[in-house]
Amino acid sequence: MTGDRLYLLHISECIRRVTRHAASGRDAFLAEEVRQDAVLRNLQVMSESTQRLSTALKAAHPAIDWRRIAAFRNLLAHDYLGVDMRLIWDVMEQDIPPLAETIAAMLEATDR
Repeated sequence: MTGDRLYLLHISECIRRVTRHAASGRDAFLAEEVRQDAVLRNLQVMSESTQRLSTALKAAHPAIDWRRIAAFRNLLAHDYLGVDMRLIWDVMEQDIPPLAETIAAMLEATDR
């Protein structure tokens, strides 16, 4: 298994977990600290894994703002006291679905 494929699988699993925690809706997410902690951890790990993808693979998918994902990881890791859970919800709702689609396509392409 190539390094890229391994990281893509890991990213996909983190996305699956975040999506599962979002399934109960915004109010449940905002009300449950354990759910928030789980989502934050998976978003941080997912973001770190995207940084480990090869430059060539990321260049082949310019629709994804890989630098923004890296900056997001740095925010989660270093500015954790400033994280606004309402903004995290927005990320889950708006940014994760297109990323999930791209990661799935990337995985499919590595199967060939």
